[in-house]
Amino acid sequence: MDIRSLAMGIVFALMWSSAFSSARIIVASAAPLGALSIRFLISGLIGILIARWLGQNFHLTKAQWKATIVFGIFQNALYLGLNFFAMQTIEASLASIIASSMPLMVAFAGWVIFREHLSSLGALGLFLGFFGVVVIMWERIKIGVDTFGIILCILGAAALTIATLAVRGASASGNVLMIVGLQMIVGSICLGLVSLVFEDMSVTWSWPFALAFIYTTLVPGLLATFIWFNLVNRIGAVKAATFHFLNPFFGVLIANIILDEVVTFRDFIGVFIITGGILAVQLSKQESR
Repeated sequence: MDIRSLAMGIVFALMWSSAFSSARIIVASAAPLGALSIRFLISGLIGILIARWLGQNFHLTKAQWKATIVFGIFQNALYLGLNFFAMQTIEASLASIIASSMPLMVAFAGWVIFREHLSSLGALGLFLGFFGVVVIMWERIKIGVDTFGIILCILGAAALTIATLAVRGASASGNVLMIVGLQMIVGSICLGLVSLVFEDMSVTWSWPFALAFIYTTLVPGLLATFIWFNLVNRIGAVKAATFHFLNPFFGVLIANIILDEVVTFRDFIGVFIITGGILAVQLSKQESR
């Protein structure tokens, strides 16, 4: 892996992890699903316009349309929608840790459902990763964290796992940015309909809210996605996914710096265990290739 790819992976992990802290600021001032729907609408339209400017079109293959719809519903509407809703009552650091377990869920489902080979290193990584999550959640539950919020985050990670498994092998070659933009429009429509029925769309305006909304829309929403797909094109999906092992650490660190969330020694131990588990799982996948 060259230096440029390494830098791209670290920057992507930082951007992805920072989205939880900015989301926490947003949901303190606006309806979570409505705000996320508007964010997706803006990001999606910008992505589609840039894609058209780059010469990309709406002529997608059947596999690409499947990926667009499945990810639009499961990743954007369910995964992020559930996380946004949950962060009304739980901290950004905890939400990011639970979300970071997604690579572990994918590996576990691939082993159990699809009978994929799991090496001893991969099995060790799964055990460590899930054990680290339990360590952190057990401590948080003892001090009174909202259990319902935790359940929503777990369901969100499961939804993203389903989406990842459902579109395995679907190629986005040639229309990457167009597919990303259309996925966001699908998510915007789904969340917008739910928000209109169940939420009050009032907003408490402030500079932190405005800056967090703009940042979330442009950086984790568009720029991080653009970097991710370019990274995958450079080094492949398996190697690129290795950078997910940085997400638990970055998520906790950024929440501590930006939101002044308290992080205990037990939290750091759990993050360290999860990080090692995710890295072991990803390395085992590379060894099997």
